[in-house]
Amino acid sequence: MTTLTSTLMPSRSSALHRLYTGLLLAMLAGLVVSVMSGVVQVPSQELLAALIAPFSGTTMQTGSESGVAHAVLWELRLPRALMALLIGASLAMAGAAMQGLFGNPLADPGIVGVSSGASLGAVMIIVLRIDVLGAWTLPVGAFCSGFVTTWLIYLLARPSQFEGDNARLLLIGIAINAVAGAMTGYLTYLASVEQLESLMFWSMGSLASVGWTPVLTVAPLALVGLVLLRRQAIPLDLLALGERQARHAGVDVTRLRRRLIALTALLTAAAVAFTGTIGFIGLVVPHLMRTLIGPGHRHLLPLSAIGGGLLLMLADLGARSLDPPNEIPIGILTASLGGPFFLWLVARRQAGGGH
Repeated sequence: MTTLTSTLMPSRSSALHRLYTGLLLAMLAGLVVSVMSGVVQVPSQELLAALIAPFSGTTMQTGSESGVAHAVLWELRLPRALMALLIGASLAMAGAAMQGLFGNPLADPGIVGVSSGASLGAVMIIVLRIDVLGAWTLPVGAFCSGFVTTWLIYLLARPSQFEGDNARLLLIGIAINAVAGAMTGYLTYLASVEQLESLMFWSMGSLASVGWTPVLTVAPLALVGLVLLRRQAIPLDLLALGERQARHAGVDVTRLRRRLIALTALLTAAAVAFTGTIGFIGLVVPHLMRTLIGPGHRHLLPLSAIGGGLLLMLADLGARSLDPPNEIPIGILTASLGGPFFLWLVARRQAGGGH
């Protein structure tokens, strides 16, 4: 038995190492392709020179070919690609944590209504012209709304009370989405023409208006949430055994529950505050990673973050490349992928008796 265990452990460790390496290399390659591709055709050598220029002290002349390449790279493509990485990682890790919290692989910030709740808070900030915290008003408003929504969903679908009841969680999600959608629609009805233009992308999600200010606002929120949520891996594994067993193992379940709700709300709010609702990333990626490596959250959480960032960055590349010079809302692409996957997942669980 000892010999078998010692044989399997290096094999699993090697497989995980290859998976981490492969995903990180794919992410780097995707980042390069993302910043090198777009509607505006810029020679690769000019983009490379623009990338190196800030570090070499080279000055780019405005209006010249090198100046155009510098503007396209640093003001448009690079912040957009980095935002896609941050948002994808946040949504995927939040989805993995929510699935552990609810004990339900169908949990996802978009499906159960967290994204809609956070989006409602952001829309209220825009339409009511609230500006008490300056640039932080929007993400804070989205966080508060997302936190309340997550807590409400948990109270209505606690796994200890309705364990294995996937239909209940989905029905709650439908209701939350409907209520949040109705309130968002009413606020949109009250919005001015100028506000309508800024609210249009909320229903489908978009990275079109992303610049460095949103990136620098979202980055600390997302990175703090990702780091703190990664630290909850072992408690999440214990919680998967059941609340009673987790308490016997020394886990303060009430405090863990509040911490998870706050962190998933933080990550979802960071994703929603500047890009609108982008669905299914938090469902598809954690499930794929769980299929590859198993349910242990020690690796599931970081791998979901890497996979989510990669997937959303590639989806954004497709959104601005499939129909040039028009841009497809990124939410349409993620829904096109996630909708059929969700139906397949539900049908698979029903065929397996809900397990």
